[in-house]
Amino acid sequence: MPTYEYYCEENDQSVEVIHSMNEEMVTWGELCDRGEIDCGVTPRETRVMRKLSAISLLGKKSEASPQGGGCCGGGCGGH
Repeated sequence: MPTYEYYCEENDQSVEVIHSMNEEMVTWGELCDRGEIDCGVTPRETRVMRKLSAISLLGKKSEASPQGGGCCGGGCGGH
């Protein structure tokens, strides 16, 4: 399962959690429950936003470089 980073503007905290691609955390309470962290003084119903994830970065790289690249694509520069 992919790792996602969420940001809470209310408390200026980012939290990484693992969940399936068809899920999305919407509130600070959901995020804290999934990340097994204390909500602190931030209300559980506070909205959070998903930031870029490793999956979305990999997808962007694949689109920008359709021939692969990196060591798996044979572009290691002879190393």
